[in-house]
Amino acid sequence: MHLPTLLSISASARAASLPFFSPSSQHILSLPASRPKITGLVAFGDSYSAGIGTPIAGKENDCRQGTGAYPFLIAADLLPNTTTTPYNNNNNNNNNNNTNAPPFQWLSCTGSTTADLLSSGGAGGVPSQIDRFNATPGLDAATLSIGGNDLGFFDVMNACVFRFYSVYSGTCEAALVAADAAVAGPEFGLRLGLVLREILDKVRWERRPGFVVTVTGYARFFDEVTEGCDDVSLGVWWGVGIDGKGPRLTREVRARMNALVGKVNGNIRGAVEGVNAEFVRPRVVFVDYDAAFAGHRFCEAGVEEPDYQRNETWFFLPGGPDNGAGGNGTDSGWEETLAPDSPLVSPTTCLPAAEKSGDWGELALCYMAKARHRDPTLRPREGIVSENSMWYVPTSYGKTFHPRSLGHEAIRDKVYEAWGEYGVGIRH
Repeated sequence: MHLPTLLSISASARAASLPFFSPSSQHILSLPASRPKITGLVAFGDSYSAGIGTPIAGKENDCRQGTGAYPFLIAADLLPNTTTTPYNNNNNNNNNNNTNAPPFQWLSCTGSTTADLLSSGGAGGVPSQIDRFNATPGLDAATLSIGGNDLGFFDVMNACVFRFYSVYSGTCEAALVAADAAVAGPEFGLRLGLVLREILDKVRWERRPGFVVTVTGYARFFDEVTEGCDDVSLGVWWGVGIDGKGPRLTREVRARMNALVGKVNGNIRGAVEGVNAEFVRPRVVFVDYDAAFAGHRFCEAGVEEPDYQRNETWFFLPGGPDNGAGGNGTDSGWEETLAPDSPLVSPTTCLPAAEKSGDWGELALCYMAKARHRDPTLRPREGIVSENSMWYVPTSYGKTFHPRSLGHEAIRDKVYEAWGEYGVGIRH
């Protein structure tokens, strides 16, 4: 890890090496007239920056990266020769300044937590995302999306919305309380702060006055005041839940889940501010794009959920189509399909591997296999689960409640807006 190096660099030393810069003195620029110009971009993070469910080129990779992901959209806009190939420098930090690195290093991976980013923190001895990125001299920007897996988003989705493990999924109340406790605690903020410092340390921030890490938050999933969803269920099994109709998307549940997202964004913002306090010039930009999703959430007025035909909803439903140019993102390639005898869907062997991966799709399929093993009479809900086409396809479930292509385009635009305000990538 880079921690000893980080601790040896004092805040005063950092400040002394840079010109004075404060938010009030920033040169405000507008886009697209002042279009950012960057020569190298590295993308870190989880499924939100991997773009799960958006179009894929060829066969789906293990990280479930899709070309609708906002980091890929930025790279395709601003960098030459951007490819869909994930960047995998497995030399574990030995290639720190290799000039042969591609302009776009795409390390975002579905299921990732802060542990998968921190140097030497990859599970099972696998080099972490920070270990693997190449601090080539041309690298001048980074994006990062992280936090949902650290703070229990899947557990809340399982207990409050889908009930993949049927009645054994635990209560929605317990999942929300646990997630709230994780958000309220200091651990995630401290780990995120370490992640940001390690990235800055590896690129040798003191030699790169223009390098900035852009951290994106999350968007609230629901319109929480409409009444039309109060009796709606997205539960995957018939007969599971109140009155046998499955968990309901009541206004109370929607409001509490939205509040959780808001708290996570606040936690991320706090960590970013903590790191920036160590510098005279902000080195990290937090992009809160939640407001851009207004009118594009689940349970909007006049919408009868689940509405698989509504392109203006910017989150995926289970097995739902994308809303980009092709209309059905991942149909342009091949999503991973598990064999019926795969250990990932074996009720007796699936859970350790699924929990280790953090992949929502693998977790969902495992819990569904375990639920049916415990109760063979369970019947999947038509319209939510299609046993023939989805039962063995992790991405069908893993992309749920993740941004569709139009959502990623909105995130990209908010990143550009923030870059304009902070002067990122501006060549005078």
